Amino acid sequence: MKRYILIVLILVGLISCKKATSYLDQQNAGQDATVVFSDSVRTLGFLNGIYQGRGFSFNKGRWDSHGNLDEATDDAEYRYSGSGQYAVILYSGNVNPLNVVKGTTTDFYVQPYLQIRAVNLFLSKLPTTPLAPVTQKRVAAEARFLRAWYYHYLVKSFGGIALLGDKLFDKDDIIDIPRNTYEDCINYIVSECDAAAASLPLDQLDQDYGRITKGMCLALKSRVLLSAASPLFNGGGIVKTGAIASIIAYPTYDAARWAKAAQAAKDVIDMNKYDLVVDNTTAPGFGFYKTFISRANSELIFTFTQGPNKDFEGHFLPPSRSGGFYSTPTQNLVDQFDMRNGKQITDPASGYNAANPYVNRDPRFGYTVIYNGSLYANNSGAQAPVFTYVNAPSDGNGIGTTSGYYGRKMCDVNVSWGGSANADRGYPLMRYAEILLNYAEALNELGQTSNALTYIFKIRERAGILPGADARFGIKTDISQSELRDLIIKERRTEMAFEDMRFYDERRWKIAEVTENAFNKVMLITPKSGTTSTSTDGTSYNYQIANSIRRHNFRAANYLLPIPQSEILKLPSYLQNPGY
Repeated sequence: MKRYILIVLILVGLISCKKATSYLDQQNAGQDATVVFSDSVRTLGFLNGIYQGRGFSFNKGRWDSHGNLDEATDDAEYRYSGSGQYAVILYSGNVNPLNVVKGTTTDFYVQPYLQIRAVNLFLSKLPTTPLAPVTQKRVAAEARFLRAWYYHYLVKSFGGIALLGDKLFDKDDIIDIPRNTYEDCINYIVSECDAAAASLPLDQLDQDYGRITKGMCLALKSRVLLSAASPLFNGGGIVKTGAIASIIAYPTYDAARWAKAAQAAKDVIDMNKYDLVVDNTTAPGFGFYKTFISRANSELIFTFTQGPNKDFEGHFLPPSRSGGFYSTPTQNLVDQFDMRNGKQITDPASGYNAANPYVNRDPRFGYTVIYNGSLYANNSGAQAPVFTYVNAPSDGNGIGTTSGYYGRKMCDVNVSWGGSANADRGYPLMRYAEILLNYAEALNELGQTSNALTYIFKIRERAGILPGADARFGIKTDISQSELRDLIIKERRTEMAFEDMRFYDERRWKIAEVTENAFNKVMLITPKSGTTSTSTDGTSYNYQIANSIRRHNFRAANYLLPIPQSEILKLPSYLQNPGY
């Protein structure tokens, strides 16, 4: 039986692989482990290599340097529409057991198991290293958190998978490991988060910034338990009988799972360590914007730490700013942003004007989307309007954007891809706003609608939405549980846009059969007769909503991804997900 070989490039902390056969069966074929783990610097360098992969899913260049999960949702149009592009495979409903892996180490199944195996190797060698006992205890906890982090991606993508514990497999081992139940996997991730949290500090010293802390462990626990309580997994699996039923979900619904999710979020809140970045004085919602252009602030919990960079600017910005415009926001997403008074644009009392649609919107809209006439730094550093109307020079629909918009989320308005400036940032893998949204969602599902609203108000106040005379930020007084559920779905979408959330949220809520079975909507803008084509006055244009290039297709099986066929062939006990 052929075996999958993990090559650990110890000195630079990188992980690569030879030809894959089974991702659960790996051995160290790199530099002699005795050399590595007999040296403190090399030991810590090995752990740093495991850290380095933590942003693999958030990475905007995850596939072919420009594809990612945002582009497989109704939030973004992908610049490329070829049927072989991986985001297109996902949103077209054409994913199958043969193409789910795509042969790289950065995809759904391969990357997590590579990193999990590396953690197990690290933990097995740690007692023999010259690190001091107190250091060994801390880095062991860091490694256990990272292992839980990689497992959580596997579980939300596939359901229950094989839990390896601390096991390392040799090349000659005969392996036939079954998939653990979904409950087993959730319990394991939670227990690893709890165990790691008990051995980790509350705060980081400056020289340790970015290393795992107790708060990160509790935040991951909150995310995992919220997902476990959600409709897809809380008794909502797509099959109800047979062995696979308990592997892909909890077989039956239990409201107590929402209570656990609520408590996990509250545990983070009660640390009193994190807070939203609030600044509505500089400009409405400016605190929301500032959150993403600093490497450290009160809101960031877990980041992929980076030096000054232009990563997001290179991904989102239009041609005139030398950007790649790989993800362009859809009209679907744009329509989710309320007016600044907090009322939905469909509310006759909101003040929304379809003939001038971008004025007086939720301030997060302008920090998330570049729309026709938006100001943004050009390559010389000067603020200048971006025109997205049909055939506008450089950036117009039909020349650049295909949706009528460009992304701006997490970008620094003073930094263009073609300019000399860089942005100060890390990737926000988990931030405090997510925890508040987690808590609100769980409380609402427990029937505590009034308490849940407290945390939605916090989010909307920071966003720069006006409180109104009743201090309810546009939310009606008699809102029901089901209405608040819909509002939370919308609030999470606008607050967390382009933060690697929408793909999994659509699935855990079991709404993708609706949201992903349609064409995305795009905006076609044309100047009115007799008006200048350089006007930034929204009333100078006509607006027409149209369909995107390719239709999204979704069937029930797509709520989970298929297990790679190579695993099914090599591990007879490893059951495939339903519908594949």
